[in-house]
Amino acid sequence: MRRAWPFCSGFVVLTLALMQAACVTINLPPGPGALEEHKVSGTGKDKVLLMDVSGVISSENKDGFYPSPGMLATVKEELEKAAKDERIKAVVLRINSPGGTVTASDIIYHELKRFKASRKIPIVASIMDVGASGGYYIAAAADSVFAHPSTVTGSIGVIMLTVNARGLLEKVGVETNAVTSGPRKDMGSPFRAMLPEERAIFQGVIDGFYQRFLQVVQDGRPNMNADTIKKLADGRIYSGEQAKAAGLVDEIGYLDDAIELVKKKAGLIEARVVTYRRPGEYQNNVYSRLVAPAPSLANLANIDLLSVVRGGSPQFMYLWMP
Repeated sequence: MRRAWPFCSGFVVLTLALMQAACVTINLPPGPGALEEHKVSGTGKDKVLLMDVSGVISSENKDGFYPSPGMLATVKEELEKAAKDERIKAVVLRINSPGGTVTASDIIYHELKRFKASRKIPIVASIMDVGASGGYYIAAAADSVFAHPSTVTGSIGVIMLTVNARGLLEKVGVETNAVTSGPRKDMGSPFRAMLPEERAIFQGVIDGFYQRFLQVVQDGRPNMNADTIKKLADGRIYSGEQAKAAGLVDEIGYLDDAIELVKKKAGLIEARVVTYRRPGEYQNNVYSRLVAPAPSLANLANIDLLSVVRGGSPQFMYLWMP
């Protein structure tokens, strides 16, 4: 026992020391700050703003230790900042998105159109890997649309996602009941089969959103007639070359080509290419901060598809989701 005591007391002292050492003050980094301008290339006083629309288009904020503004809020902030800077003479919209919700896609399109009308400067869209459905919807706000040789675009149309979990719930012995004020109040519920008349109601809503999409494409492609656009807008995707042959994009080229074209449209011989970023983000060239889209059900984190399973409302989307 005498030999064990020094060891035990030493262990206690060491434990207390470690506990005391663990009680330290940790200075957490500040949360997301306001956007700051950052030059990525070029020289001169005039500027070309490079904007990003990357990933699934949604109004949701980004989760994390510090929640940060999502795509819609960031685009709005960028356009407001650019509107106050008379040195911004042109915009290149870098798109890498399979689309997203109908409303978020339409809001970004609206904000771009309003910015273009107020500043009267050229906007060129450059589609990277994917610019499909809502991604193409947004590109239609630009004066010209570039696609890479390996771009996937198109998928013009609307999709509504819902699930029917009734069979699964019956297997596990779970029964759901809904008390409603009318027979259509719970239409689209994942806890019962959709009735034919309810499908017709949803189809009417989808057809309205589809007509709006067709009109946006028509406005962006004034040289194409409505019948041609409708034939192309059956939901299929196109390669960059196929889209150009069909008239859905203007040029096949790379991001540098899009920058040179927008400079030419703005009458600029030289210009700085700038982006807006938040403190702590790193960018050193025109391809920095590019987020690859994930056009699959398992990766649509920015859209709360799980809410459909939990009993939430079905989602109407301009989305390519193979």
